[in-house]
Amino acid sequence: MTSTTTGLPDRYRPIDQLAPDEPTATGVIRSWRARDRVLNRDVALRVHTPGGPAARGWIARALTAGGLATPALSMVYDAAEGTPDDSPAAYVVNEWIDGQTLAERLESGPLPEREARVVVRRLAEGVAEAHRVGLAVGGLTPDHVVLRAGGLVGLLAVPAAEGTVPGDVAALGALLELCLTGRRGDEPGVAPPVIVQPDLAALVRRARSTEPGTALSSVAAMAALLGDRPRTGHTEPHHAVRGDESESGWLRKLRDRRDAEDAAAAAHPAARAEEPAPRVHRERPPVPQVVEDTAEDDELDWGSGYDDEYDAAEPEQDHATTSWRRRLVVVGLPLLALAMVIAAGWWLGNNVISAASSVDDVQGSTPSASSSAAEESGGDTGTAAGTPLQVSTAQVFDPFGDGEPENDDEVPLSYDGDPSTAWTTLNYRGSADFGNLKPGVGVLYDLGSEQSLAGVTVTGTAGATVEVRTGDSADGDLDSYAVGAQGELTGTDDLSFEAPVTTRYVLVWVTGLVPADGGFAASVAEVSPLSAG
Repeated sequence: MTSTTTGLPDRYRPIDQLAPDEPTATGVIRSWRARDRVLNRDVALRVHTPGGPAARGWIARALTAGGLATPALSMVYDAAEGTPDDSPAAYVVNEWIDGQTLAERLESGPLPEREARVVVRRLAEGVAEAHRVGLAVGGLTPDHVVLRAGGLVGLLAVPAAEGTVPGDVAALGALLELCLTGRRGDEPGVAPPVIVQPDLAALVRRARSTEPGTALSSVAAMAALLGDRPRTGHTEPHHAVRGDESESGWLRKLRDRRDAEDAAAAAHPAARAEEPAPRVHRERPPVPQVVEDTAEDDELDWGSGYDDEYDAAEPEQDHATTSWRRRLVVVGLPLLALAMVIAAGWWLGNNVISAASSVDDVQGSTPSASSSAAEESGGDTGTAAGTPLQVSTAQVFDPFGDGEPENDDEVPLSYDGDPSTAWTTLNYRGSADFGNLKPGVGVLYDLGSEQSLAGVTVTGTAGATVEVRTGDSADGDLDSYAVGAQGELTGTDDLSFEAPVTTRYVLVWVTGLVPADGGFAASVAEVSPLSAG
C-alpha cells in the first residue's frame, strides 16, 4: 500500500516540503522532511516523478552512495526505482542532518579564513571519498551544505540527480570564494570579488580552470591544499630560528639581512667606501627538502629560487670545501652505519642469546618426577585441550537494532551439530555494513558455567567478518564483552585466543555482510567453543 499523496510506501510519512520542485532531464524531484514510522526517526526524502526507467540512473547513483560512510555526506538509507504498476515515483531516503545551512551562516557576512578553510576542506574530503568509488556527487550549493554540531560539515541530498567530477571541483572552488568574500565570481555584470589570500585566490582559479596543466586535477588535491600553510609574515623575533624552517623562511631571512646591509650602506656611503671588503666564509644552512606535487601546486610556490640566489652570493673558493665535505658524508655515513650494525649484533650475541639459553637452568623449569608419574599413570588432568564444549542456550544479541526480530527462532540451528542448518541475519539493502543502520548483530552463547576457552570454531558464510567476544553477564552492552579473536570467514575457521580465557558467555558478533538476494546478509551454521584443557 502506498501514500496517495506522493506514491511512497506507507513507511515514510512526509511532514513538510524542504525546497521548491527541482526539474531534471528525466523528470521532477521533490524534497521532503519525512518520518520513518518503522525506525521512528526523521529522514530526508526525495521523490522522482516519474519512476521506472526515467529514474534508473539516479537510483543507481544513490545505491553507490549507500556504500559510503563519511560525516561530510548524508547517508543513503533506502532507494527504490518504482514502476508504473506499483508506484508512480522513485525515491531516495537520506539521513536527516540538523544544523545551520551555509547559506544561513553567510547572511551575517563572509567567514574568517580559518573557518572557510575548514568548512570547504572537510566537505572536499567527503566528496573525494565519493570520487574514489566513481560517484560524482553534484548539488554542492550553500543551501545543501549544513554546519553540524562539533565543527563538522554535512551535505544534504546525496547524490544529486546529475553530477560530474569536474563540476564538483568547480563547485567547491565557488563555495570557497563565497565563504571568503560573501559573493560569487560568476555574477553577470559585476566585478569578481577579491580574495586577499594569494594561495586561496590561486586555488579558486585552478578549480574553475579547464586548461590542461592549470586545472586542479582532483578534489583530494584541493583538500590537501586547504590544509594550514606556513605564514609568510614575521610571527617571531628576527633572531629566533626554528628547526622546521621552510626554504621560503631561509630565503626571507637572507633577503632581510641583505636589505638591512643596503640600508646601512645608503646611510653611511663614505664609511662603506673606506672599509676593506671582508672575506666572508658562508656555510650553507641545512635546508629542509619540501616535496610538493608541482602539478597540483604550481601556482602556490612556497620556496622556489632559494638555491640560485644563495649560490650567487657564495664565494667560489667555498666550492672545494663543500665538495670535500659532501664526499666525506657520502662515504663516512655508510661505514658508520655498518660499524653500528656489527656492534649491535655482537652485543645481542653475548647478552640476549646467552640470557635466553640460561632459562633452561632455572629451578622448576624441568618437570618434576611426580608430574611425570601422573602422566605415565594416565591420571585425570581435566578436559583435553581443543575439546568442543557443550552450549547450554543461545539468543540473538542486537543492542543497536530497532526491536524487530533478527530470525531469533533460527538461533538453535547454529549449534545443533548440523552444518547444513544455520542462523541467518536479515537482508540489508544498500551496504554490507548493515545498510549503514547499525555496526553489527550477533548470537550470545551460554556455556552453563565458567569454562576455560582456547578459542571458537565458527562455520559460516565465506567473506563475512566476525568477532568472538567473551563476558561474564548475559545482559551487558557490546563493550562489556572483550574481543578475543576476529577475522573473515572462509567456511570453517578456528578463531583462537592469544591466551586462554575463563568465561561463561561467548558472543559471535557479525561485523560485515556479503551480497545475498539483492542485498547483504550472513549465516552462522555451527559454533563450537574449544576447551583450553
